[in-house]
Amino acid sequence: MKFSRFHALTLGAALLASNTGCQPPAAEKQISIDGSSTVYPVSEAVAEEFSAKNPGVKVAVGFSGTGGGMKKFAAGEIDICDASRGMKEAEAEKCKAAGIEFIELSVAYDGLAVVIHPKNDSVDSLTVEELKQIWQPENPAKKWSDVNPDWPEEDLVLYGPGTDSGTFDYFTEEIVGETKASRSDYGASEDDNTIVNGVAGNEHALGYFGFAYYLENQDKLKLVAVDGGDGPVKPSMETVMDGTYSPLARPLYIYVNLESLKRPEVAEFVKFYMAQAAALSKEVGYVPVPEDVAQENETTLNAALSPAETPAEAPAEAAAE
Repeated sequence: MKFSRFHALTLGAALLASNTGCQPPAAEKQISIDGSSTVYPVSEAVAEEFSAKNPGVKVAVGFSGTGGGMKKFAAGEIDICDASRGMKEAEAEKCKAAGIEFIELSVAYDGLAVVIHPKNDSVDSLTVEELKQIWQPENPAKKWSDVNPDWPEEDLVLYGPGTDSGTFDYFTEEIVGETKASRSDYGASEDDNTIVNGVAGNEHALGYFGFAYYLENQDKLKLVAVDGGDGPVKPSMETVMDGTYSPLARPLYIYVNLESLKRPEVAEFVKFYMAQAAALSKEVGYVPVPEDVAQENETTLNAALSPAETPAEAPAEAAAE
C-alpha cells in the first residue's frame, strides 16, 4: 500500500495524540429556537445570559415568524418555538402526526404598537374602525383623507409583519375581524427593524409591530393611541397589564419539544428562561406575566421534567366501594 505525504502526516499526528493522551475537544452542545420576531428579543436576551454562564452550550435564536417557527417545530427541526399567539389546531395536528409532544409556557404580555412618522401632526389616535378601513382587504383606504377628510390627501404608505407572523394573525383578527384578512399592498417583513426603517423613512407611512420595537426606536417614530371603544389609549407597561389597551394586548409564548427537554442542556435552559423571564421581558419592553401565570408555568415545566409514574391499579375492594 502506497502512502502519500498527507497520509503519513495524518497518521503521525494521530499516533502523537494517542501517545500524549491528547483528546479532541468535546462537541459543543446546541439549542435551536425560531419563530416570532416579537418574542425574539426576550429569547435572545435569555440566550445571551445563559450562554455567558454555560459557554459549552450554543443557543441559536432565529425569527422566521410564528407561522414559520411552527412549521419548523412540527418538522422536528427546532427545540423551541417562539410564538406571539397560541398554537393553531392545524399546527397541533401536524405535531401530533409527527409524534412531537410539547408544552406551552407563557413568557410575557405585549401590546401591539401602531406607529407613524414623527412629522405627521394630523394624526394622534385611530379607532379600531379606522384601522380596519386602512387594513381591510376589500376597498381599503388609499389616502389618509379617505379615513378622515381632515387628514392629508396623501397616499397611505403601509408597513407590517408578513403573513407567517403571529403579530399579523393577531392584528388582523382583532382589527379586521378575521385572521389573515388584510390588504396585500404593503411593505411586509418578518424583521420588525425593516418596518421601523420603512415608517421612519416616509412622512405618510403607518405600521405596526410589538411595543418593544417602538421603545427601541421612539426617537424615529410617533406612537398612535388606539380607541377600542372607551377612548384613545397608548400601549405602556401599565395599560397592557391592566387591560385598558384594548384590543391590541396579547400574551407571548414559547413551545418546548418534550423530546428536546430530555437533553440536560435544554432542560437547564428552559428552567433558566422561566427564572429570568420576568426581569428580561421587562428589560426589553414587555410586561411580565402575573404571579398566577408564573406558577402555572412552573407547574407545567416541573410536570414535564418529572413525569408522574402511571398509578397502580386500585385494590379490588377499593374499586368495589
